[in-house]
Amino acid sequence: MEEKMSWAVSDAVNSKGFPADRSKTGGWIPAALILGIEICERLSTIGIAVNLVTYLTGTMHLPSSTSANIVTDFMGTSFLLCLLGGFLADSFLGRYRTIAIFALIQTVGTAMLAISTKLPRLRPPPCRPGLPCEQADGLQIGILYLALYLVALGTGGLKSSVSGFGTDQFDDKDEKEKAQMAYFFYRFFLLISMGTLTAVTVLVYVQDEVGRSVAYGACSVAMFIAILVFLSGTRWYRYKKCMGSPIVHIMQVVAASIKKRSLEVPYDVGCLYEDGPEGSRIHHTDQFRCLDKAAIVTEGDFMKGGHNSAPWKLCSVTRVEEVKMMIRLLPIWATTIIFWTAYAQMITFSVEQASTMERSIGSFQIPAGSLTVFFVVAIMITLAAYDRFIMPSWKKWKGKPGFSNLQRIAIGLALSTLGMLAAAITERKRLSVAASVGRATTTLPVSVFLLIPQFFLLDFFITQSPKGMKTMSTGSFLVSVVKKATGSGRTQGWLADHINYGRLDWFYGLLTILSLVNFALYLVCAAWYKPQNTKPTLQMEKIGNGSSMEDKV
Repeated sequence: MEEKMSWAVSDAVNSKGFPADRSKTGGWIPAALILGIEICERLSTIGIAVNLVTYLTGTMHLPSSTSANIVTDFMGTSFLLCLLGGFLADSFLGRYRTIAIFALIQTVGTAMLAISTKLPRLRPPPCRPGLPCEQADGLQIGILYLALYLVALGTGGLKSSVSGFGTDQFDDKDEKEKAQMAYFFYRFFLLISMGTLTAVTVLVYVQDEVGRSVAYGACSVAMFIAILVFLSGTRWYRYKKCMGSPIVHIMQVVAASIKKRSLEVPYDVGCLYEDGPEGSRIHHTDQFRCLDKAAIVTEGDFMKGGHNSAPWKLCSVTRVEEVKMMIRLLPIWATTIIFWTAYAQMITFSVEQASTMERSIGSFQIPAGSLTVFFVVAIMITLAAYDRFIMPSWKKWKGKPGFSNLQRIAIGLALSTLGMLAAAITERKRLSVAASVGRATTTLPVSVFLLIPQFFLLDFFITQSPKGMKTMSTGSFLVSVVKKATGSGRTQGWLADHINYGRLDWFYGLLTILSLVNFALYLVCAAWYKPQNTKPTLQMEKIGNGSSMEDKV
């Protein structure tokens, strides 16, 4: 019996619900079948986002600011919907079903996008010389929005589950498989980079030179094939039990603390409820003591046998401390919003800038949407430099393996501020050239490579910020405010329908100032976030389960 159980993974089951056999489930082959979904998701989402603004302005004839808002909202919604995908995966569907369902949703979205860009009825007629361009009507915009947000919904569900389901195929209690898990993450992020690089080069080129419907159709077919490959591994996957959503856990702590708001927190924190294994417990801290009331044991909190019957009335100290950690992190998270706002504007407006600049290398013309390739290259160079030079030097000087999370965010925010300053200076140069040769000039005699420095300065935060920091930006809100505040009946303001007639340099200057103020606020929040001194628990070791706590009551 013991020999048989040694082949079983303790916290995983197979497709039939029996304990997963280590020799027949999990490992590299099932994990590799999952990675195909991720590379197709990156190919679709990034391929759509980086070149969408040129379609909106050039084909749908929408104003520059409106186009930028649509792209920003699309990307922001993709990130926001990760919460929905994570909630469904953790509470109801499990990661396997979540991946299958949301991958199919994204397939439908990209197929609909291919149709909407192919059918003449779903886009306005081309501009005619001497006449104003006809903007897309409500039906055309509605079909486009439906396709885009189906893609965003699929992206959100996939982002929340693919990497987690991949790691489920490895047992972190087994040293050999734990090492394989680390290598899986390397492969995972390598494929993300490959998918992104392919999207901003090959896919963007196909969109501009062959047709958007062909490019989006290829993405839809590729994702459908990836789904079939993913489903083929069903019998070999390892499945983890749904443990409940962190969102629900947070709500339980808040609800329990409110219900017990009239109680006093005992001085001896060892009297608070704790049911987790000793090795996974988080020790009590004094901050936000009102939440500690969720861990106060009262009569009726337990069933016969000592089991906690009401998680909405009683939560463990570890669960309370997890919520405290999240609250301490919120100010840090908030200071990253300005960065992602600036990043969103760089992705949208930089494509419009590039479309007016000289992009030729010999006889080959770089597609405007492919400018993001410099951003991807910058990320790869930064990762290599950080691993090969910065980390060893820092370890030799400070004795630490690298920068802390707070230090990396600080460096990233500082460099992103310089990046916005570089963007403002570059745009001022571009506008001066436009004024000298004529703002109606299609291609200005200024090299697109002037845009490269701003991408290199922005990329450090992307590569070094903690994964949870990547979030939705407020770009569309800021664009709308600036458009309304600077525009009037006679002028279009900073963000004109055509950027040659606006003052995008002043907009970038505003983002530079906001980034500088935000960096100062971050330093204050980071100082406040420093770990708090914990109060030693007097009786924590005595409290192992619900029955002991019931005896105390």
